[in-house]
Amino acid sequence: MPETGYTRTPKLLKGALIQFSAPLLVPVPSLIVFQYNPESLARTLRPWAPPEAGPDGAAASGQGQQQQAGLAQPYDPQEEFTVVLELDAADALEYPESHPVAALSGVADRLAALEMLLYPAPDAADGLLSGSLGVSVSVSVGGLEIGASAEVEIVPSPEVPVVLFFWGPGRIVPVRITSFAVEEQAFSPLLYPIRAKVSMGMRVLTPAALADREETTAVKIAKTAYEFTLAQKQLLATANLANSVESVAGMLPL
Repeated sequence: MPETGYTRTPKLLKGALIQFSAPLLVPVPSLIVFQYNPESLARTLRPWAPPEAGPDGAAASGQGQQQQAGLAQPYDPQEEFTVVLELDAADALEYPESHPVAALSGVADRLAALEMLLYPAPDAADGLLSGSLGVSVSVSVGGLEIGASAEVEIVPSPEVPVVLFFWGPGRIVPVRITSFAVEEQAFSPLLYPIRAKVSMGMRVLTPAALADREETTAVKIAKTAYEFTLAQKQLLATANLANSVESVAGMLPL
């Protein structure tokens, strides 16, 4: 039979990290596509836990005490991912004329792109809470008024960029990198790594975790992605009802 070029092997999507850091009205995303998808992805969900008793054995008072009873869950459970990424420049080094960056620096550029997700975005704090605050104090003593003034400079806290973890259309969530370890396994003559393994931990950012950030376009995209992924999870949980009905029917005697 003549070859038709058709194959039954499905095309595999690649995971990626999408960074939004440009301080523009419409931020331009920077994609870090995984060279090879991780063979496994570890996930943990940590539900909210009530506050523990104090040193004197008394439980927390007020709202915390009320939430200890029943099935309180004041916010979404905290979800975390752990992945191991494999980076290898061997294929690119076979054709250095087509991959000049890999020929020069191996996988150092990919490592650098991943590492920059842990650093504050350049000039991210410019224009945010910057400036100075004037403080004036006056005191009256025996009819004599004494005044003093001072100027306090406000230093904004820098922030890391907004990052989306893309793992197919069913999982697109905003994350923050919480752990990052690199094992460089081979080197070029200039001592650039040409093969490396990256172990990365990520914490999903819920809309509540993003509530304190400025409502930029990037933050809006992050919240929308989280809600979109949660809606798909709820839809799949509803679809599982069909399996439940089938299981119950199988338990009934014929």
